[in-house]
Amino acid sequence: MFFQQLVMKQHLQEGSGDRDCPCQERFKTRYPCLPSHMSERHPIISVTGSSGAGTTSVRNIFDHIFRREGIHAAYVEGDAFHRYDRDEMKRQADRAMRQGNPHFSHFGPEANLLKQLENLFHQYGTTGTGQTRHYIHDFDEAAQFGQPPGTFTEWEPLPEDTDLLFYEGLHGALVSDGVNTAAPADLKIGVVPVINLEWIQKIHRDRSARKYSTEQVMETILRRMPDYVHYICPQFTHTDINFQRVPTVDTSNPFIARAIPSADESIVVIRFRDPRGIDFPYLLSMIAGSSMSRANSITIPGAKLELAMQLILTPIILQLVDRGRQAR
Repeated sequence: MFFQQLVMKQHLQEGSGDRDCPCQERFKTRYPCLPSHMSERHPIISVTGSSGAGTTSVRNIFDHIFRREGIHAAYVEGDAFHRYDRDEMKRQADRAMRQGNPHFSHFGPEANLLKQLENLFHQYGTTGTGQTRHYIHDFDEAAQFGQPPGTFTEWEPLPEDTDLLFYEGLHGALVSDGVNTAAPADLKIGVVPVINLEWIQKIHRDRSARKYSTEQVMETILRRMPDYVHYICPQFTHTDINFQRVPTVDTSNPFIARAIPSADESIVVIRFRDPRGIDFPYLLSMIAGSSMSRANSITIPGAKLELAMQLILTPIILQLVDRGRQAR
C-alpha cells in the first residue's frame, strides 16, 4: 500500500490532480485522490512504536480526529497478539535462558502471533471483519474485565460496520521471517523517540504503573535489545511518516532521570518516506517555530505535535474513509 501524499496547490491548479475527488472541498488543494489499489472498502491505519515510545499518546490524537469527524474505528491492540500470557511468558523466557537464549522478548516473532496479525489485516481489508482480544495490563483493567492482570480476554469479533481498522502496537510495519504486516496497511505511522528518551519514558511508566524497580526495567531493556535492533528498528523504513521526539535537555543517563522531558523541552522531527509533492511551505506557515531540516523532514516544537498531526493526518484519514464509504 502507498502513503497518500500532500500535494501543492500548484499541482492541482496545473490540472494534474483529480478534481472529482470525493474528499471534502477544503482539502482538495493539497491532497489528491488515493491510488485505486489501496484498500478501498476497508482501510487500515497502523501506528508502530516500541514499548515506551508514546504510541498511546498518538492514539489519543487519532481518537480526537475520529470523534470530531464521526469516524467509527475498529481498534486492535498489538498486545492482543502476544503469544503468551504473563505467567507463561516468564516460563518461556526462563526456558529460553536455560537453552542459551537470554534475549527472548515480546519484540521478537517467537513471542507473538504475527502471522495471525497479518491475516487479520488481510481479512479486514477484504471483508471489514476479524477478531481481536484484550491483554489485561494492571489491576484497574482486571477490575474492568473480571480477570487477573497478565491474562487475555476471549477472542471476539470486531465491531460491525466500521470505517477503518486502527492498530497500535509493536509490529504494525513488520517485514521479516515470512510475515508482512506493512503491505496490507494503507497508512503506516512510526512513533520513534530518540532511544534515551524512549528508555526514560519506559522506566517511568513501568515504575509507576507496573511497580517495577529501575533494575527490573534495565534488565528488560537489555534482554530486548537484539530483537529491538532486528525487528523494531527496521519497521521505520516501511512507515509512511515517522514522528521522532528529541529532548532539548540532558538525558545522558536515562536511568537516573527524575522526570520525563516535557513537550516544551523537546522538538519533534517529522520524516516523510516520499517527500514529492508535500506542501512544506503550507506546513511551515501553519506551525509556528517549524523549519525544514532535510528535503523529506520538518522539525517542530514539541508542544505543536498534536497540531501537526491534525494538519497532516486529518485529510488523509478523511480520504480513506470517504473512499471506503463510497465503495461499500
